[in-house]
Amino acid sequence: MKKHILNLWALAAVLAVTSCTVEIREDADINGGGTTQNPATGAVLSGTGSLSGTLKQNTTVKKGNYTLEGVVKVPEGITLTIEPGATFTAKTSVSSSLVVLQGGKIYAEGTAAEPIVFTSDNKKSGDWGGLTIYGNAPIKAINGAAKALSEDGNNVYYGGDNPNDNSGSLKFVRVEYGGKKIGDGTSETNSLTFYSVGAGTTLENLVAYMGTDDGFEFFGGTVSAKNIVSYGNYDDSFDWQDAWSGQNNSSWYAYQTTIGNFGMEIEASGNADNTAPKINGITLIREANTKPETAGSIEVSAIQFKKHGNGIFTDVYIDGYHDTDGKKAYAVLIQDAATEAEQVNKGKIIVQPVNHLNSSNLNMWGYSYVPAVPKTFTSDAGVKKVTLTPGNWATVNGVDLLAKLK
Repeated sequence: MKKHILNLWALAAVLAVTSCTVEIREDADINGGGTTQNPATGAVLSGTGSLSGTLKQNTTVKKGNYTLEGVVKVPEGITLTIEPGATFTAKTSVSSSLVVLQGGKIYAEGTAAEPIVFTSDNKKSGDWGGLTIYGNAPIKAINGAAKALSEDGNNVYYGGDNPNDNSGSLKFVRVEYGGKKIGDGTSETNSLTFYSVGAGTTLENLVAYMGTDDGFEFFGGTVSAKNIVSYGNYDDSFDWQDAWSGQNNSSWYAYQTTIGNFGMEIEASGNADNTAPKINGITLIREANTKPETAGSIEVSAIQFKKHGNGIFTDVYIDGYHDTDGKKAYAVLIQDAATEAEQVNKGKIIVQPVNHLNSSNLNMWGYSYVPAVPKTFTSDAGVKKVTLTPGNWATVNGVDLLAKLK
């Protein structure tokens, strides 16, 4: 009899512990769309479901097909983990996007064979807001401001004091048809946007495909990116401001087709005192007859520097940038004399060696003013296109996005 009483006590203890570790939430299906586990694990989506609203608990997404509905936010203290093979389809009937706020984290780590894909139900450029991450790394906005208001319609202030801040990891992730224009006429999102993201964050093997704004844009911060592809984005393939200063970037590839502005648009929001980012291996290819978004625009050069934007670029391959509608196309375009004086002449803008071919105005820099000494260079045929890992991560509808690198 005593033995049976002890067994009942043991069973009651087990049940008590279990009841304490299960978090029961009435809105689990609305906010996460999956089963609710213990607080350490949070919600789990196991093959189907949706994300919407602001996540209230850590959420893990398994391989499968999911819906992204509205502006989905990952707030401070919450982690979104996405496993290889997960595909999210953004609803275009509402303004959808995925936003990781300061203090939130995303771990989206796919593989070359099983990437993580964000796409839209309409499959047209500008369908949704893309993927945005806010970190706590330093920025220098206009007049050296340490904080600034985002231009993505979320009205979030960004900028921090931790250069090594960690917002998580993106590996083998593809974002399709993002870069939405916001209805107020001044706000817009990109395919992938990084506001004051820190160097503790990992960005590797990412694709921005057919967005209506920039492929990748950095607003200050210190994060670096490796093996990234900007394909068919309407505005600039790569863009930064607010003194972004990533030091360990490598293998950036842009292919501009049909509509596209600068291959790279670079500025530092007017701050002369800033740290030049470094990129080893850049390939910029512009398909024949590609036009800028606005007819007659000067935005037809490969790399533009303005407002004290700078960068140390090595092994740069530039192909196909031609004069268009009476506007000159250059390998490098300097937009203002202050940038030349404080950045070029002080060694904070270096673009060499360069292989410049099949383009107009070979082996010379362009200027939007009369420079004291126009810069020329010798094209180096030894510079080759970047090499990237082939696979499903860079294939859309059977089209190999890396084909022009071969």
